[in-house]
Amino acid sequence: MVRRRGVILGAVGVGAAAGLAAAGCSSSGKAAGGTPQAASNAAEVGAWSAPPTAQPISLTVSPKAGAAKVSPTENISVAVEGGTLKSVSVVAGSKKISGELQADGATWRSTGTLAYGKTYKVNASIVDSLGAEVKKTSTFTTLKPGKVASVTFQANGLNVLRTGGTYGMGQPVIVAFSKSVSKKSAAEKAITVETSPAVDGKFFWVSDSIVHWRPAKYWKKGTTINVKVDAFGVNLGNGVYGAAAKKTDFKIGRQLLAITDNNTHRTKVYIDGEMVRDMASSTGRGGYSKAADGSQLHFWTNSGPHVVLSKEKSHSMSSASYGLTDPKDPNYYAPEIVKLCTRISYSGEFLHAAPWNKSLGRANLSHGCVNLSVADAQWVYDNFILGDVVDVRHTPKSLAVWNGLGDWTVSYDKYGA
Repeated sequence: MVRRRGVILGAVGVGAAAGLAAAGCSSSGKAAGGTPQAASNAAEVGAWSAPPTAQPISLTVSPKAGAAKVSPTENISVAVEGGTLKSVSVVAGSKKISGELQADGATWRSTGTLAYGKTYKVNASIVDSLGAEVKKTSTFTTLKPGKVASVTFQANGLNVLRTGGTYGMGQPVIVAFSKSVSKKSAAEKAITVETSPAVDGKFFWVSDSIVHWRPAKYWKKGTTINVKVDAFGVNLGNGVYGAAAKKTDFKIGRQLLAITDNNTHRTKVYIDGEMVRDMASSTGRGGYSKAADGSQLHFWTNSGPHVVLSKEKSHSMSSASYGLTDPKDPNYYAPEIVKLCTRISYSGEFLHAAPWNKSLGRANLSHGCVNLSVADAQWVYDNFILGDVVDVRHTPKSLAVWNGLGDWTVSYDKYGA
C-alpha cells in the first residue's frame, strides 16, 4: 500500500505542474513571480517521482533447498540479509522442530533433533526494509538407514547392567548393539566412558555386536563410571546406523578378591586387601572325556581371573549340561539340584555347596566347580556381588576370554589388539 500510494501521488503532482505551465504561456509571457513558482513546481515533481524501494532480500537456509540424505544430527540455520526474521518453523508432518531466533533478528538456529527418513519444510516469514512481510519456503530430506542399531548395557551375558548399581572391581563396561557393527572404530568414537577417579581404558570386541571396555588394573574401591553411547546418525557399516543416544552409570563397591588354589585346596577371600575368610575347597578332578558331538571335554577348573556373573539359590546340574551324555562314561552324572550357587563362567563353573564331598581342603574331586562347605557357600552367596573376582590358580587349563568375563585373563597391552 505504501508503494502504490506513492506512485498515485506522484502522477497527480506531474499533471498539476503541466497545467500551470500552459496558463503562464497564454499571458503576456511572464507569470507572476515567474521563476520561483516554476522552481516550486519542479521540486514537487521531483519529490514524488522517486518512491522508496525495499532492499533486496537474500535468504540462506542450511541444509540447502532440495538436499537429500541429510544427517539427522545436522543443525538447521536460517539467515536473512536485507530484512529481519519475523518467524521460522520447521515441520515434518505433525512434528515441529524447536529453535531460537538470535538477538540480531536475522538468524534462527534449531535446538531440536531431527529424525531418520523425514522430509522437513522450512517456513520463513521475513519483514523487508519497508515493513512488508515476505514468506519463503525450503525443503530437505534426512537419510533413511537400512537398519537401526539400538544399545543395551550389560553386566554380563546373563544380566543387564543396573543403572546406579554397585558392582565388583572386575566389572567391565559392556555395550551391546542390536545389529552387527562393521565400522567398529566409528562405534568406539560414539562411546564415552568417564570415571572418577579418572583412568584410561581400552575396548575389546567379543563379537561383532558386543564391545567391552576396561582399565589396565582392577577398579579402585568407590570408583564411579558414567557411560554414554551417542551413535545416533553414526554410520556403523553395511547400512546400519545408530539409534537414539543412551547412557548409564554404576559404581564399584569394596574390592573383593577370592583366590582359589588348586594345589592347597583352599579359597581365601580378601576385602580391600585384608583376608576375611579362609575356606577349605575342592576343585576339578582333571582328566578328559568326549562330548556327544565328539569334541574333547576336560574336568579341571580353569585357571585365571573369573568374574562373578550371577547367584542362584539352587541350580540343576548334570554332565549333559556340558555335553557328556553317555551314562557309561565314569564322569557322567545325572541331573541333581545343587544349592547356593555363585556362577563364575558361562561353561558352568560355580562356587557352590557340596555336602557330599568329604575331601574339602584335601583333594580335588569336582567336575570343574569350586566345592565348598554349606556354611562357606552360604557366606559366599551372601557376600559376593556381580563383578567380584575369583582368581583360580595352578591348574593346567586357562579360562578363555569369551568364557564369562575373561577380560582380565588378557594382559592390558594385548587387550583389544
